[in-house]
Amino acid sequence: MSMIGEYFRVTAAELERAIQDSDWALDYIEESRDVEEEAKPSPAEARHFSTYKAWHLLDFLLQRSGFPVSVIHGEELFGEADDWGYGPPRYLPADRVRLAADELGCLTYDRLLDGVEPHELMAAEIYPLGWEDRSSLEWGGDWFAGLAEYFAAAAHAGHAVIVWLD
Repeated sequence: MSMIGEYFRVTAAELERAIQDSDWALDYIEESRDVEEEAKPSPAEARHFSTYKAWHLLDFLLQRSGFPVSVIHGEELFGEADDWGYGPPRYLPADRVRLAADELGCLTYDRLLDGVEPHELMAAEIYPLGWEDRSSLEWGGDWFAGLAEYFAAAAHAGHAVIVWLD
């Protein structure tokens, strides 16, 4: 079974309802995700986004760079949310989404990789394993670009973002 990083953009009203009723939130997200799977919108147009299995690599690289927002795991816990796969969901309020978008917009994937060696990822047991050589690190570049695009659009819309591992 895979561990997948998941994101869903919400308005302030939707976030408030989601915090109060995590079952509603999960149902709403699943319905929206099903609709988007057919339409295949770009990260900027999507309500749902996934970093697929690259979430752990991106987390490692962002933490290593001193990134000021926990975009991979979220920052605020839902009140009584159940486990949505690998733990309960978290969220980033709109002001933290805006900060994340600004900071992501100033980064490049090459800059995140600067000085990183594959053995560091193996030693840290970064999922998914298989960091044999420098070229294996390039795999996360498209996921990083999509994440930056997604957060920029969420910030532009004034959205909060729900985050979880599934």
